[in-house]
Amino acid sequence: MGESSTEARVAAAVQRNARWRAWWEAETAITAIMSDPEVRRLGEEVRQEETRLGLELRPRLQPLQDQYDRAVREGNIDALTRTCHGKHGRWGRICVLAAGHESVELHWGITAEGQPVAWVGSAPDDD
Repeated sequence: MGESSTEARVAAAVQRNARWRAWWEAETAITAIMSDPEVRRLGEEVRQEETRLGLELRPRLQPLQDQYDRAVREGNIDALTRTCHGKHGRWGRICVLAAGHESVELHWGITAEGQPVAWVGSAPDDD
């Protein structure tokens, strides 16, 4: 019994170390990529274009933001479950369009700062 218990503890420690090492390598690579000046410049270009699109689409899509805000205030779970299922909140964005809109419409919403924003595709944590 003691030998198998020791083996299990060693195996668990090896797994923890492998997970930590993979996480560390990924974080190191991401940090190196994100600190590259060209990546930063392109990121700013994307941010500016998303803001431009958000402002351009605001007259047509603001009523959906108003519906979303009302549903949040009233705790209307039914209305909230019908909105986009993408997990954009981590990135400071909540898409207020109806679920399934992605095939015909950009994601659209308001940033945490109150700025309208539109974007293509899903957030990195959607997978």
